[in-house]
Amino acid sequence: MAYNRENYARIRTEFQTKYMLAEEEAARRTEALHRKSPDLRAIDRALSQTGIKIAMAALGTGEEYKEKLDAVEKENMELQARRAAILAQLGYPADYTKPPYECEKCNDSGFVGTKMCDCMRRELVLAAFESSGIGSLLRTQSFDSFKLDYYPAGETRDLMQKNLSLLREYAEEFSPQSDSLIFCGPTGLGKTHLSTSVARRVIERGFDVYYTTALQMFADFEHARFGTDMGMQTTVSLERYTSCELLILDDLGTEVTNQFTNSCLYLVINERINKHLPTIINTNLTGKEIKQRYTDRIASRILGDFRPFLFAGTDIRRLKLSEKA
Repeated sequence: MAYNRENYARIRTEFQTKYMLAEEEAARRTEALHRKSPDLRAIDRALSQTGIKIAMAALGTGEEYKEKLDAVEKENMELQARRAAILAQLGYPADYTKPPYECEKCNDSGFVGTKMCDCMRRELVLAAFESSGIGSLLRTQSFDSFKLDYYPAGETRDLMQKNLSLLREYAEEFSPQSDSLIFCGPTGLGKTHLSTSVARRVIERGFDVYYTTALQMFADFEHARFGTDMGMQTTVSLERYTSCELLILDDLGTEVTNQFTNSCLYLVINERINKHLPTIINTNLTGKEIKQRYTDRIASRILGDFRPFLFAGTDIRRLKLSEKA
């Protein structure tokens, strides 16, 4: 797995900054206390020699080494006790001059040994939510919040139950070599909810996901090519479309189809297929309509290389509105 490079670089820098600020704060506190207490300064100077004394003790052998090491340990403990007593007299806790790290497990380094700390992983996941393109939806939509009650009992609910189970499994087992998927069905049947649920779980597992609409993707390409924003801001570098580990393209078929949009769509789909990177497409179009709307090269790749998921039922948005009425 590979976290989004920009997010990783930014958060790595943030952790390095937190670490340095904590170290600087500890040094500032220590220096202020040293000015108040020369005895404390002398004790800290003596404690700083502990490593050298241990190294010197290591030059001995057998009982001689053990005796020297025990003497160093005893002296160290006595100095620590005197230090704590001085701090108490000055009104400070014994650990006042320790760096005030936010995470005690990794000391704000982001790593425990060679393993990434949970605190840094959590920050990367939160950043990935924001850079995914659907940060707000990811906070509310998940597999657990997907309600099958809105689908009529019988074949329709069975179909959607199967979709839910298969997509849970897909998200749990996702890798950059996973299948590409296409969700087909009318508006309001849960395509966005389930694709968002996949995105959420895949991001939580540490993969780079980008979720966008077809309209936004084509606007980004239009802006990059012609320098016009078509009323929409470019939200992402074009490389993200062909390099992220999972691209989710929502509402394919709502755009005005022309030679330019066909070229852009073919470039993205073909490039990702060649790189063996999975894509999920949401569309209201049927297979027949995809063939009619897009070039043969695009249709053959979507219908031949994408695993289909059919969505059925009644528009859930309308059902929810009727419940509130």
